[in-house]
Amino acid sequence: MTDDDLVRELWAALDGPPDAPERITRDRAPTALDRAALPAAALARATVAVCSLAAAELAAAGSGGPVPPVRVRDRAVDGAFRSDRLVRLDGRAPVTFAPLSGFWRAADGWVRTHANYPHHRARLLGALGLPQGAGPSELAAALAGQDAAATEEAVYAAGGLAVAVRDRDTWARHPQAVAAAAQPLAGRRPLAPGGAPLPPPGREPGYAAAGLRVLDLTRVLAGPVATRTLALLGAEVLRLDAPWLPESQDALDDTGMGKRSARLDLATADGRAAFGRLLETADVVVTGYRPGALEALEGMAPEELAAGRPGLVVAQLSAWGRTGPWAGRRGFDSLVQAASGVALAERAADPADTPPGALPAQALDHGTGYLLAAAVLRALTRRHRTGEGSLLRLSLARTAHTLLHTDVPVQAPLPVPYVEPVLREAVTGRGRLRYAPSPVEFTGGPRDWSRTPGLWGADAPCWEGMSH
Repeated sequence: MTDDDLVRELWAALDGPPDAPERITRDRAPTALDRAALPAAALARATVAVCSLAAAELAAAGSGGPVPPVRVRDRAVDGAFRSDRLVRLDGRAPVTFAPLSGFWRAADGWVRTHANYPHHRARLLGALGLPQGAGPSELAAALAGQDAAATEEAVYAAGGLAVAVRDRDTWARHPQAVAAAAQPLAGRRPLAPGGAPLPPPGREPGYAAAGLRVLDLTRVLAGPVATRTLALLGAEVLRLDAPWLPESQDALDDTGMGKRSARLDLATADGRAAFGRLLETADVVVTGYRPGALEALEGMAPEELAAGRPGLVVAQLSAWGRTGPWAGRRGFDSLVQAASGVALAERAADPADTPPGALPAQALDHGTGYLLAAAVLRALTRRHRTGEGSLLRLSLARTAHTLLHTDVPVQAPLPVPYVEPVLREAVTGRGRLRYAPSPVEFTGGPRDWSRTPGLWGADAPCWEGMSH
């Protein structure tokens, strides 16, 4: 398989017209992802390519012209897939992983924990019987004598996040891996079919999503990368977070480009009423909570959302997929890498006492984010032609399956020196922001976001120009 074959495979998974990938050209360059043992660089280029192609297709639907050419620049892909690590505010580097997030030796292997948020840290320590002030040394001692799989189950039962580290063959036999592999890479089914074609987006030349409104109910990285891309393309994106869930301002400085950020309690009648008012003129709802969490709230199931808004696109992102024994579990890129065999494939050496490794970027998050944006863009093109809404479903575990089963050879370094990606700077009310530009590029398309991120939750939960 070649890079071009992988692009065609991903484009086919999005049900795209087969001749469209011929419009893609590439600017090759060495990237940090080329250091991976797995073909992460090829996956990154391919996800950006299909996202750019889907954006170009929607722009053409708005203009009535031909689909414009698409260009994938490796250096831009490199920067975008590490944007969460490269972002700077007044030169300060972001905090990416907390002290209790990492790999820990267990009695029979390794455990990967995720404790970046205070409530996850508290649940992890509680599950292991440790005091809330415990640090890395106490955690290491507690895990050293325990079975990895038993730790996984105990921490999950307490609402925390930990997985046993598996190799790819062991994971392939796990019921959750079987369930994820059986799902499409980008699942889609109609919502409220049979409507009339809707007016095209793109009221501004080149801005494929101009005039569209997106409700962003996602957190951390994959979902926000997708909605950040929609914002680049001209959509009005309003991120909504529960007031009681903490969020990292560092994360928002990376993924909040082009968006507004508000807090809304959907567990209350007033919060759902406010959401209902927003939904009246929304075009897209993107959710990133574990399956069943939002659907448990009155009126929040996809069919209920679409009932009063014909043509609505609902995109659901999960860590492990929506079927299988882990479907309702929380998860993050680092945990999916560890459970699925990616981390052991990326280990620097073979001895069992060597800690597992990781991809040079959160490539499952970023790759799934661009696939999710591409699926939304293709659904909007379909809506323009038929009036039909869509329910879209993607997961990090299914993207990991593609990475692990893609036979694109890991290429030797190009005979040119590696050069760090070019970053951009903007002056904000909070300081000087340094950020990675978007890799999504097509002729006539936008090259930067219309606004920089503000403070998390500081905006009113209403569309611009409307009263709260």
